[in-house]
Amino acid sequence: MRLRATPKSLALRLDGDEAPEDLKALNLPEGLPLEVEVAGPVAEEVLRALLSLGRPLTLVPPRGHRPTGTLVVPKTLRAGERVEHPGTVVVLGDVNPGAEVVAGGDVIVVGKLRGLAHAGALGDEERFIFALELSAKQVRIGPHLAQAPEGGKGRGAELARVEAGRVVVEAWARR
Repeated sequence: MRLRATPKSLALRLDGDEAPEDLKALNLPEGLPLEVEVAGPVAEEVLRALLSLGRPLTLVPPRGHRPTGTLVVPKTLRAGERVEHPGTVVVLGDVNPGAEVVAGGDVIVVGKLRGLAHAGALGDEERFIFALELSAKQVRIGPHLAQAPEGGKGRGAELARVEAGRVVVEAWARR
């Protein structure tokens, strides 16, 4: 077990060799939520002790863990449709306004992205969003959020990724 502070939370890593008493003995400062990384098999009693701490918590995948599997959506997503997958999502069509794609991995749209896209939804800011036309009002990568300027139009194929803590969108042709 390892505990460290981040700017917005306390990060707790469970390796699988913890006892419930270890969690109960933690002297945690008030007001900070827990981000719990489960890196090994954890006993049910340990999970109960974790929940009994009585604070908001988020489970995150082990560091360096890449979500596996790719979901291919062979159609255009219409308003009100939502696709959620722990790995990479490839949409063979457009993502219309009001539609959402949430992926633990990357988001690739072979068409126009005008709805919401969230890559690295499990907190992985190493992910990217690619679209043949990126016209979304908002994109998210890991915990980062970017909003398009008013009146912005797509400029062809673009890639959004996190660089120095902010979402950067660049033309695919420049790569």
